[in-house]
Amino acid sequence: MLTKEKVQEFLKEIEVDDLVNNLQIMGNDVYIDMTAHSPAMHEKKKLEAAMKQAFASEFGEDIHLKLKIVSPEPSEIQQSQIKGKQIPGIQNIIAIASGKGGVGKSTVSANMAVTLAKMGFKVGLLDADIYGPSVPTMFDTEGAKPISVEVNGKNMMKPIENYGVKMLSIGYFSGANQAVVWRGPMASKALNQMIRDAAWGELDFLLIDLPPGTGDIHLSIIQEVPVTGAVIVSTPQHVALADVRKGIAMFQMESINIPVLGLIENMAYFTPEELPDNKYYIFGNQGAQYLAEDLGIPVLGEIPLIQSIREAGDVGRPAALQENSKIAEIYTETARKMVESLVERNKNLPPTEAVKISTMAGCSPKAK
Repeated sequence: MLTKEKVQEFLKEIEVDDLVNNLQIMGNDVYIDMTAHSPAMHEKKKLEAAMKQAFASEFGEDIHLKLKIVSPEPSEIQQSQIKGKQIPGIQNIIAIASGKGGVGKSTVSANMAVTLAKMGFKVGLLDADIYGPSVPTMFDTEGAKPISVEVNGKNMMKPIENYGVKMLSIGYFSGANQAVVWRGPMASKALNQMIRDAAWGELDFLLIDLPPGTGDIHLSIIQEVPVTGAVIVSTPQHVALADVRKGIAMFQMESINIPVLGLIENMAYFTPEELPDNKYYIFGNQGAQYLAEDLGIPVLGEIPLIQSIREAGDVGRPAALQENSKIAEIYTETARKMVESLVERNKNLPPTEAVKISTMAGCSPKAK
């Protein structure tokens, strides 16, 4: 006959006794109330499946396990995390950041945006670099001015659109040669207005092109919206990678806790147009790979140093738009890896925080 002591001993043996809140035995029925390790739905399901399999192996099919699994109470750290309110209609907010300037982050942001749009996603791009906006130039929209539209009785800014990407930048409101001389709070307020007072509509992705470093703008973004994940851009040399560590550390702080989806190595190697198969590692070889392995994050892509990327950015037509080109292939593969990393990340979060992507556009979750 099955006894309470026997079940308690077995629970201790499989190391889940500390999760059990209540245990009752009525004939062949075993009633157990448990608290899961994590509020994530998949954790509850894994625990339930493991418990049923363990009980069937130990006590046979005649014993019926009746499980009730509840979510844990949020810890003090979780309660103190900086989280913003979800923007209606926007499924995933991706922050594209770098530890230092000059690594080509805005170029990567622009090309990732048009690549995702080509893949069939609805994409927005917010230029959060208040002091050095570059999106208007890179998308050939200099001089454009967002118009006011009425949404649910409220006047909102309509983002500028080109190449299938909706965009907002402080560059649309200040003149091309006008310097933005603002203190941090003023810049943060302008940024929040571009986020909250914009008619973004339905978006699969809102990419946020952050300024270099860690500061007011970054904290404003984190406080204003729940960022789904961060993508870090770096060049291969040691001095850039040292600053990348700081950028990643910011997102991984306990009070922020934003998952880093991966690292993009920009200017990874130089390929001359006349020798497309040659690779010259001007800034060092595999620096980002070593750092990514050390920090346990994936490398999403290696973007080469190609003259056409610079030329395309200067004329306002991102290089990823060049059909059947090598650079378009590289950006497509990088975007796929980012989406795969995002899907994997969303599966590991509670349903209240994670929003599933409705269309995969040729992407699939990483194989385990």
